[in-house]
Amino acid sequence: MSTREKLEKIRSGELSAVENVRQTLERIEELNDDVNAFIEPNPDAVTEAEAVDKKIEEGEEVGKLAGLAIAVKTNINTKGLRATCASKTLENYVATYDAEAIKRVRSEDGIIIGVNNMDEFACGSSGETSAFGLTKNPAAKGRVPGGSSSGGGASVAAGMCDIALGTDTGGSIRNPASHCGVVGLKPTYGLVPRQGLIDLAMSFDQIGPLSPDVFSAALMMEVIAGKNPNECIMFDVDSVSYLDQLDGSLEGMKIGVSPKFRELTQPEIMKVIDQTVDELSGLGAEVVEVDLPNLEKAMPTYYLIVSVEFFSGTRKFDGRKYGQKIEEVCGDEVLRRILRGKHISRKEFKGKFYQRALQVRTLIKRELDEALKEADVLVGPTVPKLPHKIGTELTPGEMYAYDYFTVPTNLGGLCGGVIKAGEVKGIPVGLQVQGASLDESSVLKVMRALEAGG
Repeated sequence: MSTREKLEKIRSGELSAVENVRQTLERIEELNDDVNAFIEPNPDAVTEAEAVDKKIEEGEEVGKLAGLAIAVKTNINTKGLRATCASKTLENYVATYDAEAIKRVRSEDGIIIGVNNMDEFACGSSGETSAFGLTKNPAAKGRVPGGSSSGGGASVAAGMCDIALGTDTGGSIRNPASHCGVVGLKPTYGLVPRQGLIDLAMSFDQIGPLSPDVFSAALMMEVIAGKNPNECIMFDVDSVSYLDQLDGSLEGMKIGVSPKFRELTQPEIMKVIDQTVDELSGLGAEVVEVDLPNLEKAMPTYYLIVSVEFFSGTRKFDGRKYGQKIEEVCGDEVLRRILRGKHISRKEFKGKFYQRALQVRTLIKRELDEALKEADVLVGPTVPKLPHKIGTELTPGEMYAYDYFTVPTNLGGLCGGVIKAGEVKGIPVGLQVQGASLDESSVLKVMRALEAGG
């Protein structure tokens, strides 16, 4: 049953919100010991669903998410549930309030089904760094689901929720969407409220959906997007009707492709991407080549800036107010980023690392903006290689390479989505669609066209 069909049945009374929630909780109980996508389910989910059913029975108007089971990454504050960031630092921390995005989900009658596992403090690209145990990929047995929104991607792929909310710093929604064969969308920076998000890097992170189809992603964006008067770094956008713009011909659209993608991607993945680009051409879009000369600079630029912002942001986790001191209990990757950020932000290095990285960030943003003047969207592989087998030893550089094609979107503050393009040896491969700032509608339209097959 698609999300659209499920909503229609709930609103008509053919399926109750309680039935949907109970079925989802049963599936979590059945699968979570193996997949480990959830840190904890919401004990009040059924009660919340009963309230939705009562509104329907009494003829009251219900929200856009009426009765749907929504999973939430554990770095987004959800009142009454643990906001652990999958770290022993916050192992027993229970959120005392709802993040603004969660308030909006609840206001539209979405049911929070539980909190998802993730890479510790969003530091990881595989789902293996959580202090609560690694998450497995339901769509590629024995392989990682991607990260850091590993639980979100896995729970959608396994049918353990209707829609998941993840966060994306440099690909943390799009990476697991690709590896798990689901839809993911990283919104434009400043479009979705960040209040209540325990972020990895303040100038990058955005909350966004992981979902089984494009309709679900567009639906969730209608709920969570729009300005929040309590946040100063947001676009002055009230709301957008993404669903109204979802369907339509690709005639007249220009699809940008960079030759750099081919140089840096495994051939078997590129073959799937080429076939999907041909499909877009067959649907009426014009494929044009775009130049991204500084694409290789995106990765080191990103990690220099992120490390400094992460080091600064984690100084509050000193063991005095929130749990335990982070440096004493965190995993290797978290400590690596803290120490790197501490080192390169030292006074004697002023102007050598961080300032230069900010300059290159501006350069990369300009290049992306220019490319998106030549094309409506940019398409290519989401990741340059297939997800590795669980337990494979990778160097930090090898792990960071998963983010090669996703970090430029975050550096530029743009939007980007992922949809399954095909498979290689039974392993999902996702196509990334990048759009200009606030042009989520074009990204979703291209993804929807591929999903519908014309």
